Amino acid sequence: MRPRRDESGQATAELALVTPFVLLLFLCLVQVGLVARDQILVTHAARAGARAAAVDPRPDIAAGAASSASDLERDRMSVDMTVVGRVVRVTVRYRAPTSVPFIGTLVGDVELRSNSTFRLER
Repeated sequence: MRPRRDESGQATAELALVTPFVLLLFLCLVQVGLVARDQILVTHAARAGARAAAVDPRPDIAAGAASSASDLERDRMSVDMTVVGRVVRVTVRYRAPTSVPFIGTLVGDVELRSNSTFRLER
């Protein structure tokens, strides 16, 4: 008979090696969730801006409605409006911050964009 090796502590060592990767994966998932939330808010802001511009097609009205429609940071957002015939189109661009530890330094800010088109109501 061969003597058995002492395998106590093997699970602890494996856990110590795998934990940083699992934690990094979890942080990536949190950051993806935050960026997805911001994309939904950008889409909502574009729709609100186009809805307001359909009634009163001035760029300041569209920008004001888009920026007040969500809690996105206004200095990271830009709103463009174009009128072609009887249609108004509002484009909202937003630089989403990546503020989750470790992930933010690896990825940097993400550019989000959404368009919305409405028929003019005049």
